[in-house]
Amino acid sequence: MKQALIACRTGMGSSMMLKIKVDQVVRTNKLPFEITHGTLAEVKSFAGDVIITMEDVADELKEQFPHVIGIKNLMDKADIKAKLEAFLARSEER
Repeated sequence: MKQALIACRTGMGSSMMLKIKVDQVVRTNKLPFEITHGTLAEVKSFAGDVIITMEDVADELKEQFPHVIGIKNLMDKADIKAKLEAFLARSEER
């Protein structure tokens, strides 16, 4: 099971909507993720596998955390699924 943190600047609004969509994708596709939700301040202490955030924030986080997934449209479940599956495929290669 992979540990994922969904984060945005304040931990409200967009990241909460993104968490709902990611949870739906994970459940529907039975993907091995445990999802938590928080703010960017929590990234420094996060000991999990991947950060999921909005695309505009993802670039900022790539220097702080090794694995960051940026989502452009939080309503696009197909894109979320593709990015989660790509992360899992890269994880298996290591």
